Amino acid sequence: MSAPLPFQDGEQVLLIDQRGKRHLIFLRKSETFHSDRGWIPHDAIIGQPEGSWIRSSLGLRYLALRPTLAEFVLEMPRGAQVIYPKDLAIILFWADVFPGCRVLEAGTGSGALTLALLRAVGPEGRVITYEQREEFARRALANIHMRMGEVTNLVVRLGPVEEGIEQEEPVDRVVLDLPEPWRLVPLVPRVLRPGGILLSYVPTIIQAQQLVEALHRDRHWALVETFETLMRPWNIEGPSVRPFHRMVAHTGFITTARRVVPEGDAPAPRLPAADPERPA
Repeated sequence: MSAPLPFQDGEQVLLIDQRGKRHLIFLRKSETFHSDRGWIPHDAIIGQPEGSWIRSSLGLRYLALRPTLAEFVLEMPRGAQVIYPKDLAIILFWADVFPGCRVLEAGTGSGALTLALLRAVGPEGRVITYEQREEFARRALANIHMRMGEVTNLVVRLGPVEEGIEQEEPVDRVVLDLPEPWRLVPLVPRVLRPGGILLSYVPTIIQAQQLVEALHRDRHWALVETFETLMRPWNIEGPSVRPFHRMVAHTGFITTARRVVPEGDAPAPRLPAADPERPA
């Protein structure tokens, strides 16, 4: 593997001070980064290897790194609230988004989930995303271009997904970040291939309940499952080992279901959801 290039003019860098405060900036020749801990010329960063320590005018140290996707999502400009990295990671795995996958997304928002999907499907895959609010779509596209540059496998459709879903080509996965996903339950089987996965992300359990009930009423769905993810960091410093006082607790409920072929007029059997504590 070749060594990574040093920081270049025009690229992003994440500066982290010794308090852990983070600053996401674009490097520009002759420009200067200012904070309450002094100033740093961009020229002092350009040409340095990633992972370098940079000192400010006050002699205080900053760590210079290229931002991970998770770090970029937390720092990028927002229109709508973003899905947090802990949920993005779970969504990609439980929706089983793979290289070459064709994904229909509804609820582009600020583009955090779209970014994660684009990276997961790779250049051979395709993401079609629906957003009703033009200002959100513009912000999402700006964030995507800021992170990935020009992408050729993304289609952004402005308007309700209900109005366009039946005209779409078949997809492997459908991922929804919408307030009323149950309204799409009878429509999604027309675009999602048999065996494909529907995943929905909603903030309240009442929304999740309504979605699950709609899925159970429709013969095209099986293996319906709902869960949430909690993330608790730990502080480990010598003999002091304790959980952080603050944690990323509830953010949303994730519901998944598999698209199946209906058996005559019989409803799909309610197979038990996978038990993470039970060995296969």
